[in-house]
Amino acid sequence: MNSAKQVLSGTTHAGSPARGLLRAGLTAAMALVLVACTSSGDKPTPPPQRSTAPDVTITPPPQTIPNRNTTGFLKPRHLDANEPVRVALLVPLSGGAAPVGEAMLNAAQLALFEFDDPNILLIPKDTGGDPATAAQVSREAISEGADIILGPLFANSVAAVAGPAQSAGVPVIAFSTDRNVAGGGVYLLSFLPEEDIERVVDFAVLEGHQRFAAMLPQNEYGQRVRNQFGQAVIARGAELAATETYTPTTDGMLAPAERLAKLKDSYDVVLLPAGGTELQGLAPLLPYYDVDPRQVKFIGTGLWDDPSVLREPSLVGGWFAAPPPETRKAFQGRFERVFGSQPHRIASLAYDAMSLSIALSGGAPGQRYTATELTAEDGFAGIDGVFRFTPDGLNERGLAVMEVRPGGFVVVSPAPQSLTSGPVF
Repeated sequence: MNSAKQVLSGTTHAGSPARGLLRAGLTAAMALVLVACTSSGDKPTPPPQRSTAPDVTITPPPQTIPNRNTTGFLKPRHLDANEPVRVALLVPLSGGAAPVGEAMLNAAQLALFEFDDPNILLIPKDTGGDPATAAQVSREAISEGADIILGPLFANSVAAVAGPAQSAGVPVIAFSTDRNVAGGGVYLLSFLPEEDIERVVDFAVLEGHQRFAAMLPQNEYGQRVRNQFGQAVIARGAELAATETYTPTTDGMLAPAERLAKLKDSYDVVLLPAGGTELQGLAPLLPYYDVDPRQVKFIGTGLWDDPSVLREPSLVGGWFAAPPPETRKAFQGRFERVFGSQPHRIASLAYDAMSLSIALSGGAPGQRYTATELTAEDGFAGIDGVFRFTPDGLNERGLAVMEVRPGGFVVVSPAPQSLTSGPVF
């Protein structure tokens, strides 16, 4: 690493004490360089089949890049000889979500140093978790020359940033899970529940299960899961035997769980798309009403990807879809060595977004980060496995299926190494 790097708004130089720590992780990191995926000689695990998602109204991104006033573009002294590629990162660095935002900033800096590209300039901006602030700092970043915006985290902030970014022709890679804010130059790198549902249902059917049921929360997330779950089950020739909805309170779960339990002879799989304390309250109710987890397979979404799940006996033997754990564990180890703390679960998204920005930075201004490049069919390989953006701004991921065991999570179906090696619907 011969060239210095600077992170604006909290300057960090490559010659700082942190650099030596980052260099120690560089060899391992470079094995995970995020580039366009290529086929290998090994036969990859086929990706899950995918049913048609609900129609989403999409505003196409601008076909031409508007002329921008370069007067205020940021250019540190050490880059006087070269025009940098400016990457803005919009995350909450103050307010209640600050710990998450700080972890994401740290992850982006980790990628910046490990990839060691002297022409990349990271411009962090604090959204404070507020849409108006997000819009303001997005305009600041654009006036400072941002070629691409990473973030924001929350859906209402993404919506606030989309307009200024689209007007300037600057693409946005956001971290929200709300598919309604995708499109028009906004691409979601988040973990989408629809992908989890497709993968775990596909695996369950391949394992011989044909009769499905679900306990769904009465909220927007539950409605999304309901739509995708029904489509996924029917598309694979299986039967959706029963569904119940609940309010996420103890009293609100009891009666729906009892009603679903009375129909236990009609299904052999039940979906519990919850996490955290909600899942801890929901999961024991079905066994309480005599649904035996040894006879009925419990399945879940990526919300199960949480160590607290291991403390719930009724979930032992259950399945859920999640990114492949191997590369994430390596990332967590490097992050902890450098920053002295474990990364937030979604910090890896910022690492992958930054890595993707570096990998696609080679084009001329106005020709990098195009829709064609961002939606490449082969996709990309990152900390959380292979992924690709779709033209409507959503993403498809190569997910593993994990089984809950008393000692931890075990991969029972590896994630595909490619998204183009099998049928994708």
